[in-house]
Amino acid sequence: MIVTDLNALASPRVVGRPNRDGGQAEAARRILEVAAPMFYGQGLRAVSADAVIDAAGVTKATFYRHYPSKDDLVVAYLRTVSDAERHVLNEWRSQHPGDPSRVLERYARAVGTQARGPEFRGCPFLNAIAAYPEREHPVRVAAEEHRAWLRSCATDLLTEMGARHAGLVSVQLVMLRDGAMATGEDVPPRRVTQALLSAGSALLRAARA
Repeated sequence: MIVTDLNALASPRVVGRPNRDGGQAEAARRILEVAAPMFYGQGLRAVSADAVIDAAGVTKATFYRHYPSKDDLVVAYLRTVSDAERHVLNEWRSQHPGDPSRVLERYARAVGTQARGPEFRGCPFLNAIAAYPEREHPVRVAAEEHRAWLRSCATDLLTEMGARHAGLVSVQLVMLRDGAMATGEDVPPRRVTQALLSAGSALLRAARA
């Protein structure tokens, strides 16, 4: 699953410099809202701070007051997308109590559908890792933190369903998820979803045997 439309997010995280009451500043929210589709559609490295400033209609002073550097804005973008994905997964878990396999199935179907959508530009976190190879870079750290959470979430669901070697299987499931996002253009969305569900089910059957 990939959440890229930050207009639809209801994340409690405050980005940029807070307002006087400690809440979300409108200018910081606006900058992030404008930057998100630019980052995802054009690439993190390709989009400059000046381009975001122009698109958001803010001054340089306002931009840098909230985000001391473009990298700070990229980190805010990734963490907000991560918050949104965590929120959706938690919603699914609450909707299917005691049925972790259903949560995994919903995730797989969402990935399969999005991975061949017209606006699909890859996983934002994998894109960030490719764009920022330095392991200690804040952007790389933010991306790796999300992927660590994704594996941890899968491990929890697998443990709940009684799977053996849940930690290893979670890595395998995330690898399947990543592979689905790299499928060629000639594979229709329905086939991607079918393949992902089939391979994932095979892993789960083996882990529960």
